[in-house]
This record gives sequence, C-alpha cells and structure tokens, in this order.
Amino acid sequence: MLNRLPANERRAQLVESALTIAEHSGVSSVTVRAVAEEAGVSLGVVHYCFESKEALLGAMGEALVLQLSESLRSAFGQVQHAPELTGMSGLRALLHIGISAMWPLLEATPDRQLLTYEITAQALRHRGGGAPQIGEIATVQYRTMDEEAVLFFEECADRTNVRWTEPVTSIARFALAMLDGLVLRWLVDRDGDAMTVALDDMVQIVASKAVESRDD
Repeated sequence: MLNRLPANERRAQLVESALTIAEHSGVSSVTVRAVAEEAGVSLGVVHYCFESKEALLGAMGEALVLQLSESLRSAFGQVQHAPELTGMSGLRALLHIGISAMWPLLEATPDRQLLTYEITAQALRHRGGGAPQIGEIATVQYRTMDEEAVLFFEECADRTNVRWTEPVTSIARFALAMLDGLVLRWLVDRDGDAMTVALDDMVQIVASKAVESRDD
C-alpha cells in the first residue's frame, strides 16, 4: 500500500525523482510516466501534484535554484571562520577561501551541474512563450546567485578594510560569469588541476577590482 505523504513532501519526492531522471538522461526524458515509475507512485499521484509537465519542470528549476543558493551560502560562509585578515593580501585570502570552497561540491556533482545548465537553456527557450513559470527560472537563478555573491564580496571587503572600485553588484555579476565559464569548461574536459589554477586566477582578477581603504 502506498504510504500517504503530506502534499509538500510528495511534491518534493516527485521533483527529486524528476531531477534524478534528468541527471541521467536529460530534461527531455522527464515524463509523467517516468517520474511515476522512479518515485514508485501512480500516474494519478503525479497529475494530482502537478497539473502539467511544464509545472513539474518549473518545480525542478525552483529546486535547483534553492540547492544552488544553499551551496553558495555554505561555501561563501567559510570566510566567517577565517582568522582576522586585513588589506589586499587579506582580501585575496578570503576570496580564495570562499571561492575554492565551492570546488569540492562542484566536483562531486557533475551531473547536477550539467543539469543546471540544461534547465537554464530550457528556461531561455521558453522565455516569452506559453510557459512563464519555466521562462522565469533563469532570471530567478541568476538573481539568486547575484544576491549570494554580493553578500560575500561585501563581507570580504568589510572584514579586510578594503573597498571595491566598482559597484559590488557589477563585480558579483562579473565573477559569476567567470565561474559559469570555468565550470562549463571543466564539465567538458574534467581537468581538476586546470580548474584549481583557474580559480586561483579568478581570485586575483576579482581582487584587482579593490583598493585598501584610507582613513581620513
């Protein structure tokens, strides 16, 4: 007999089943029947929780955004445990702590990272079309990433008594664009050593957009 779950738990279960299918076979393989089989429920249960495949895809995107936000917050939050550091050398050290902390998670979840790109592309294809819930995913994803990065860069500057020479929102956007490209390249060649070097280079480039604050 099928265990009865609260609606929110059942939806979460179905979304995770859909993500598992998409990780292994791509978003196009996510069907109501496939999700029902993966979750071990009837077709009716999936239809009850999601009125359409588009609604399910939207929920998948929302789940990925939430996971991404939690991952960024966890990685960037590592600077809170760092010793007291000041000046440009301190800024570079904090940036390295936060940015490099993302690498183990990225390396451990390549299929989930690839799926994030695929969901983003899917969302962009639906933008302006008849599936607004899907079309909005990419916007929400990058807005969420920007917000986490802005908080990180602001904290790094405050803790080391430096100031950014450009709006921190622009620096966050620039840094995340670099990270996007680096992760995609790693998904292609799986060269971990090259990724480590590239992340170090990224720290140096981002730090070059800051100067030490001067007390009046």
